[in-house]
Amino acid sequence: MSDPVSPKDNPRVVVIQKLYTHQLNKESEITFSKHRYKKFIKDVVNGTIERKELIQELINKKLKDDMNTNKTDLIIKIMIEAAIYEFMYMHKTPVKVVITEYLKASDFFVNVSQKKFLNAILDKISKFSRIEKV
Repeated sequence: MSDPVSPKDNPRVVVIQKLYTHQLNKESEITFSKHRYKKFIKDVVNGTIERKELIQELINKKLKDDMNTNKTDLIIKIMIEAAIYEFMYMHKTPVKVVITEYLKASDFFVNVSQKKFLNAILDKISKFSRIEKV
């Protein structure tokens, strides 16, 4: 029998928590405590914040028929934004891995129907947001 996995062990859970806290209090300083994936967490959190306008533009263009940003829960929006950042800027991580990892992380935050919605949105946006180098 394996030990239960702590949410703190999952780097994407930490990313979501940092982005959520930042969204609620934009003036607060984001600190990154010791974690074996600290560099990854820091890159995704800072990158998502720095490129928020670009990410939002992509969401508005490609998901306007699938997602009402005014009605979508903040936590879901944050997961989508962070995943889009990874799709766009972290090309070493395969798309399927990014989707799978955010779905695993979503277990700590959302219910089953929200998870299905998240899966559908990530699957759709992954087809547009990963720009392959030719």
